[in-house]
Amino acid sequence: MAEIIKEILKFLPAEKVSDAAFEAANIVLYTKDKEFFLNNEGLIKQVVNEFKKRVELRPDPSITMDQEKAEKEIRKIMPEEAGVSQVLFDAQRSIVIIEAEKPGLAIGKMGSLLHEVREKTLWVPLIRRTPALRSQLIENIRAVMYEHSDYRKKFLDKVGHRIYDGWLREKKHEWIRVTHLGAGRQVGRSSLFLQTPESRILMDCGINVAEEGTEAYPLLDAPEFNIQQLDAIILTHAHVDHSGFIPYLYKLGFRGPVYCTEPTRDVAALLMLDMVKIMKSENKEPIYDVDDVKEFVKHCITLNWEEVSDITPDVRLTLYNAGHILGSSMAHLHIGNGLHNLLYTGDLKFGKTPLLDPATTMFPRLETVIIEGTYGGKMDIGVPAHESDELLCNYIKETLKRGGKVLMPVIGSGKAQDVMIMIEGMVRRGELEPIPVYIDGMVWDITTIHTAYPEFLNSNIRKAIFHKDQNPFLNPIFRRVGSPKERTQLIEESGPAVIMATSGMLVGGPSVEYLRHLADNPKNSLIFTCYLGEGTLARRIFGGEHELVFKSGSRQEIVEVKMEVVKLAVSDHADRKQLMNFIFKCSPRPKKVIIQHGESSKVLDLASSIHKLGRIETVAPRNLETVRIK
Repeated sequence: MAEIIKEILKFLPAEKVSDAAFEAANIVLYTKDKEFFLNNEGLIKQVVNEFKKRVELRPDPSITMDQEKAEKEIRKIMPEEAGVSQVLFDAQRSIVIIEAEKPGLAIGKMGSLLHEVREKTLWVPLIRRTPALRSQLIENIRAVMYEHSDYRKKFLDKVGHRIYDGWLREKKHEWIRVTHLGAGRQVGRSSLFLQTPESRILMDCGINVAEEGTEAYPLLDAPEFNIQQLDAIILTHAHVDHSGFIPYLYKLGFRGPVYCTEPTRDVAALLMLDMVKIMKSENKEPIYDVDDVKEFVKHCITLNWEEVSDITPDVRLTLYNAGHILGSSMAHLHIGNGLHNLLYTGDLKFGKTPLLDPATTMFPRLETVIIEGTYGGKMDIGVPAHESDELLCNYIKETLKRGGKVLMPVIGSGKAQDVMIMIEGMVRRGELEPIPVYIDGMVWDITTIHTAYPEFLNSNIRKAIFHKDQNPFLNPIFRRVGSPKERTQLIEESGPAVIMATSGMLVGGPSVEYLRHLADNPKNSLIFTCYLGEGTLARRIFGGEHELVFKSGSRQEIVEVKMEVVKLAVSDHADRKQLMNFIFKCSPRPKKVIIQHGESSKVLDLASSIHKLGRIETVAPRNLETVRIK
């Protein structure tokens, strides 16, 4: 593989190709010949068929139209009804990103408008849907990619050389081992370290928000882990307990790739930035800063579900829908030349939710599954969706009837949007009065990302988003709280309302501020919908703690909890039954199952049950235990 570009160039006229480079596992050829760019007479297709790799032909940056002129030309070509908002240029790679409200109209019949853009500007057009809700924060995150276009081009080429230029390490034997640097018999700080004779790959690298100090972070001082030798990170989804520690690796000097879906990249960056902001607001020293989050964004390589990509010389990655939150993925790794096939589920949901389809169970090959066990205990059986809907509706009605406010601490991504869809549906069906639902914290920005990536949602929500008047997220009942002043006004207002605010476990964020002011009024209610980590304020309140101590500088304020406290089963994790069903419906059925990301009793119980029912080898490792998979 080391000479793959040289071999490819033998198929093409030498004078037609001005440059060739890797873009991670893909190969990009540049030409200064306008006619060859517009019509290569099937030569590139022949190359793809011969080498079974993605090969793309682009115009050399020197022949592309001036950006200002190109933007004018593009806006002239695009029909007004397509709703083109932004035109962004990735100059080093000769790509132009066109954001449009109606991508289909921007593409044109049989791609006719894209062809016209190519022909007249000599830029390669990519169409992206304009989010129905705009967010400056998201636009800033995406701008990082284009501002560092030159760096990105060199970085992607370097990744490609690592994949194709042969083995770095001597290979005497074939073996695969996985070490838990976090999430072994615990929930939080997910981090698995995969080693083969050639590769060193980290799967997730999160923070346990329920812990303080070193207990919150992955055990990167394990003897087998060396950041200088780390090839890549695979990020299954954006939640902080899976993503939150990644910028720290960039702070330590890591400059390799993170593989994930586009929405995972966007949401993770928002949550990382929010964590920095919260730590500063609590007068704590953040473990990393905004620049480290930018490094994460700059080094992300995004994949679509079921897109196969080499990530090291002996590991091929395919992401599959995990059904957990927007863009959440299971990582399928094809290791060696058919040596072994491993599936790491991250967090999964094997059941339809208001937003997402269930996790995928069909794979080309499969021998080992590493699965979560958050709700793996015998008693962890969820309630049907319609029952959760009914209970939530009743709790809200009762609270509003007595003139109170409903406080719902939520995880910014996933659960919050599920609850928004549930409440919007109740109002639309006439089951609930059109009451104001105030959105505070990261929830609003993350909701805008949901409107930008409808292809990652289930068909019902996808269709609704495509029609502005049916988009549930645009319902006027939802109101953004955009400042501390607006938060204070909302608290002091006497009118009934639902307040959704981060964080879900009451470990910082605006939800704690609302709790401080609303807790002592018996008219109000506190509805928990997410997993309540051990030691968190949310877990203590749900467990019956009645007196809360809030610190404000040197002052302490004691608040009595008089509000009604309830927990609702709106889960984006698979329950016990779904976890079992997932394993037994996997095709092919795995020969080995590793259970992690769950309290000790739950993962051990799930491991025992899978073994007894399926005669499948199971193991539930502790942190720092290494399992030899092959």
